[in-house]
Amino acid sequence: MTEEIPRIEKLKAMRAKSRLGGGQERIDKQHAKGSLTARERIDLLLDKGSFREIGAMTTALDDPNGDSGLGDGVVTGYGLVDGRTIYVYAQDFTVQGGSLGKMHADKICRVMDLAVKTGSPIIGMIDSGGARIQEGVYSLGGYAEIFRRNAIYSGVVPQISLIMGPCAGGASYSPAVTDLIIMVRKQSYMFLTGPAVIKTVTGEDVDFETLGGADVHLTTSGTCHMVGADEKEAIALARQALSYFPSNNAEKPPLAETNDKINRRSEMLNTIVPEDPNQPYSMKDAINQIMDTGSFLEILAGYAPNAIVGLARLAGRPVGVVSQEPAMMAGVMDINSADKIARLVRMCDAFNIPVVTFVDSPGFLPGVHQEHGGVIRHGAKVLFAYSEATVPKVSVVTRKAYGGAYVVMSSKYLGTDITYAWPSAEIAVMGAEGAANILYGRQIKAADDPQAERERLTQQYQEEFLNPYAAAKAGYVDEVIEPAETRQKLIEALQAIENKVEINPARKHGNMPV
Repeated sequence: MTEEIPRIEKLKAMRAKSRLGGGQERIDKQHAKGSLTARERIDLLLDKGSFREIGAMTTALDDPNGDSGLGDGVVTGYGLVDGRTIYVYAQDFTVQGGSLGKMHADKICRVMDLAVKTGSPIIGMIDSGGARIQEGVYSLGGYAEIFRRNAIYSGVVPQISLIMGPCAGGASYSPAVTDLIIMVRKQSYMFLTGPAVIKTVTGEDVDFETLGGADVHLTTSGTCHMVGADEKEAIALARQALSYFPSNNAEKPPLAETNDKINRRSEMLNTIVPEDPNQPYSMKDAINQIMDTGSFLEILAGYAPNAIVGLARLAGRPVGVVSQEPAMMAGVMDINSADKIARLVRMCDAFNIPVVTFVDSPGFLPGVHQEHGGVIRHGAKVLFAYSEATVPKVSVVTRKAYGGAYVVMSSKYLGTDITYAWPSAEIAVMGAEGAANILYGRQIKAADDPQAERERLTQQYQEEFLNPYAAAKAGYVDEVIEPAETRQKLIEALQAIENKVEINPARKHGNMPV
């Protein structure tokens, strides 16, 4: 027994060294700049005491003795989030600046492979100075191995990226392929080429935050999906987001307990849509009234604000939420909102999350910039996403549903299972005035009072065609409902079609208009 003690003592010493990463001095530096360590981040993410590390004794190719710290700059392993197994990696900035070398990459690839084999989500915490220059092609190859797995495992298990510090150069491609990116305000940043390179090549003078900070990617580029005010909030957002996802694409999303009544009415919905069709209202207010109280988690808030996307629950069941926002740009569809919507629909379809769509849009945004920017191609992404989605799909037309913007937004034509409409719904090719001018142009021109005649014919068109009943008669609306009962109707519909089976023709994959 006594001769085993030195072995045990050595093991304890190695474990202690591994837990210290790059050493106490570098840990103190990490704390001094307001950042947590990799292990502290993992402890916040996972259920208390559940983390089990893999590869703690790994050393870098250029540091076989582990002088710079054991683990090669990344902590990897598995644990629990709300009792579910999660695989995780967290780059350790205290060890060679979290730079990625071959063994570092191998550790990440190992937990990614285990996650897919076991059908478990992957959460990566990025905090790295980039590729380890001294390892040359080995570090580049390591990145490529991670990227490949991000791509082929997409839609198999949920992948969430937490950007906790720098994520620059080619390293930024990995989170870009994952399902959700969460950043930390004033602490994390992402870009392909840094300020120094940009200054040299283009002459532009820009700082890290302005170039690739969290708010830039949340509101301008659309690369980041959510932002935390600090690391704790960012990690809490990751835990919250994960609660809507199944562990893998073969499972249904987890059912949550709720005290919110199925038949809860919201009388304010009966008056939320103004009588004046040109007056805005907040669709976000409507969504919050309909979904389980406090369950709506908005994604990409601030980017393309004329559209709303997110995750929520109805009677405890996760749903994806898609909507236009009539309070912003009248809810028109444009390039950015189309991309935003299409991605949410495809993500939900990949993970068996039903999609609920609210429709209020006068059409696509006109203009040379939009046309030259490829609005046709981007709009086609929306119809492609809805058409190929096999999850339960329910839509509610609240007001304007004009032309192509209506067709692509989960219309019955695209295979939506249940379509509701509020009495305020206007389903038509275009608005009343435009239609009257086209249909009755000669009659208006020949009238003694063209303006009065235009107003009369516009009103006539409004009464005859801009209502949900023509669409209901044609079978394109399943039921015209009282807005106050929308919650109950959606829950009942989703329960009825929960076990739907829809199989698309066999193929390798479609050719989405990207």
